[in-house]
Amino acid sequence: MFNRKFSINRHTGVPKPEARRFSVGEPLQSEAQSKTHRQFRNAGHMPHAGLDASRASTGVVWCTERAIEYGFLEEPEAWANLGQGAPEVEDDIAGCFQRPKSIEISLAGREYGPTAGIKPLREAVANLYNTMHRQGKESQYTWENVAIVPGGRAGLIRIAAVLGNSYLSFFLPDYTAYNEMLSLFKNFAAIPVPLSEDDGYHIHPDKIAEEISRGSSVILTSNPRNPTGRVVRNPELAEIQAICRGRATFVSDEFYSGYNYTSDCDGSTISAAENVEDVNEDDVLIIDGLTKRFRLPGWRIAWILGPKEYIKAIGSCGSYLDGGASHPFQEASIPMLDPTLVKQEMICLQRHFRDKRDYVVDRLCGMGFIIRIVPDSTFYLWLNLEGLPGPIADGLNFFQACLEEKVIVVPGIFFDLNPSMRRDLFDSSCHHFVRFSYGPKMETLKKGCDGIERVVTKYRTSVGGSAIEESVLDKS
Repeated sequence: MFNRKFSINRHTGVPKPEARRFSVGEPLQSEAQSKTHRQFRNAGHMPHAGLDASRASTGVVWCTERAIEYGFLEEPEAWANLGQGAPEVEDDIAGCFQRPKSIEISLAGREYGPTAGIKPLREAVANLYNTMHRQGKESQYTWENVAIVPGGRAGLIRIAAVLGNSYLSFFLPDYTAYNEMLSLFKNFAAIPVPLSEDDGYHIHPDKIAEEISRGSSVILTSNPRNPTGRVVRNPELAEIQAICRGRATFVSDEFYSGYNYTSDCDGSTISAAENVEDVNEDDVLIIDGLTKRFRLPGWRIAWILGPKEYIKAIGSCGSYLDGGASHPFQEASIPMLDPTLVKQEMICLQRHFRDKRDYVVDRLCGMGFIIRIVPDSTFYLWLNLEGLPGPIADGLNFFQACLEEKVIVVPGIFFDLNPSMRRDLFDSSCHHFVRFSYGPKMETLKKGCDGIERVVTKYRTSVGGSAIEESVLDKS
């Protein structure tokens, strides 16, 4: 009997032999024997007194741990890390402003800062959103509508901590770190809502209305969406917010708001702030920061916008959750949020990352991958492996094969969020996907695509056939 946490008959523990419901590929025999599948099934920690041994690593951490076994730490420059959800941080993008190489620390910066953030930075964030998304609107954000937090995860944890007793609906696939957050807190019940590739992973307003009618009073989603690269724009975003108004809190994770390719790279960003009628009455919480669109993940500066009462609670809980963001880095962030500077930055960012997207899409299509949905936002490809040679047609085995070529991707199963492991993931529609990040520099993308091409060629040759089967070609 296999010691499996996933893809089992939940009553007997025996691997299921029948075909998966949501995949054209049948379960592979190698899933029972392959090292990477065993590692995934047994993910967690060795027993220690007081330790929750079932607590597994999140997707990127787990993938990095496996890469370390192949020498990633000893020679990181030889690898193409297309798994880490981070943009290139070098000052090489034409037209983008130079990031500080040093910061001056004031006397005040040596002190503890307020757990809701320093007032000047909160004012700068409010002004940025009013300028870019609320021109001509009577209701405007003020510093009291903003909390500064030490990174996006800390912001999400703070939001989760202040939610009342409720049902919270979230969508699949989505950001892997939501999984642990939705498991830790018992003040809400997390309800998964699967989206379909056949429908372009689209979040329809009718779906939101349906979830609210079933009792959900909190809606959580990334927008633009990780990992699919899809985005909900107006007028549908406005319709969703209208449905939520007075009935549900809408939590909009907008960390990829700057990576928007839907408006010909004119610097426009996507935000629910545009549709808020009253900043203190509409229960809309927006989270963003310097991490992605300002390409400063190491600074750990992020923010939450919302009604004053929400922000008071979110600021207060920082005193026992994380202690607040770095005071000196908050001070250094203020000049970057000048709206004119941000607009120009977004234009250059969007053009650069669109070019990188087009490069990897062209390379992968040339290898025989079928990309049904070209992302219109973020810096991710949700890459379908159906039709590849059998041994690499699922995310975990493809990931394993890529490690041998010093390439890191993230298996799709990590994005089928399963808080508290309540669901059997045998029928997961994410088995045959990986997330491919085109966040790194172009030279890294070229190295990664070369490695993936070697993987596909090797296995295509070894099975003696084309990587793409006619049945898959006809499916779309």
